[in-house]
Amino acid sequence: MLLLITGTSKGIGFELLKQMASDENHTIIAVSRKIETIQKLKKQYGFTNIIALAADINTLAGRKKIALTVKKQKQTLAVLVNNAGQIVNKPFEKINAKELHAVYQTNVFSPFLLIQALLPFLGNKHKSHIVNISSMGGFQGTAKFAGLSAYSSSKAAITGLTECLAEEFKSRNIVVNCLAIGAVQTEMLTKAFPKYKAPLQAAEMASFIGNFSLTGHQYFNGKVIPVSSTTP
Repeated sequence: MLLLITGTSKGIGFELLKQMASDENHTIIAVSRKIETIQKLKKQYGFTNIIALAADINTLAGRKKIALTVKKQKQTLAVLVNNAGQIVNKPFEKINAKELHAVYQTNVFSPFLLIQALLPFLGNKHKSHIVNISSMGGFQGTAKFAGLSAYSSSKAAITGLTECLAEEFKSRNIVVNCLAIGAVQTEMLTKAFPKYKAPLQAAEMASFIGNFSLTGHQYFNGKVIPVSSTTP
């Protein structure tokens, strides 16, 4: 089974990669701008089923490189996890256009364009599952936090895109779902909220995402599912 995960050099993506690679039946294309930690992981555990791909999803060249790598595998891309993310924690009036664009580029525009680039290798004879990683901050009706207007609104956008694509792709054997995850102790969270301690570790959330990416398409399509150990 061929899988592709973005944002795999650290955090949830890194833990997800480690867990998925433990199954020798999986071939995983691990995408990140920097792949040093991925190469170390391969060496440490002797993983031969990881393709460490240095590529920037925010660039056309990066997305073309990813598509070419998938094409070379000569099989349907069974799972695509759009995990790469970017956050900015600033008061609304202090977020400049460059910061806003950067957050939306990584969290919305690039997953949109990457899915476009990978469409020839998704679905048709074999079912594919696209899993978009959103946030509880982008989930309607949940508590919102000051300083996260750019981040949370971008995550709300990817949830809307999920619902649109599920409808558009349902005749092409492609299932699209979204996981709106709660606070997880990662480098990105620590950077945004230095004093906050999340209730879940990255490996714990990665375990849920991994299981869902392999089985969730049997039960859900076009769903935005909150994954949080706290309420709201």
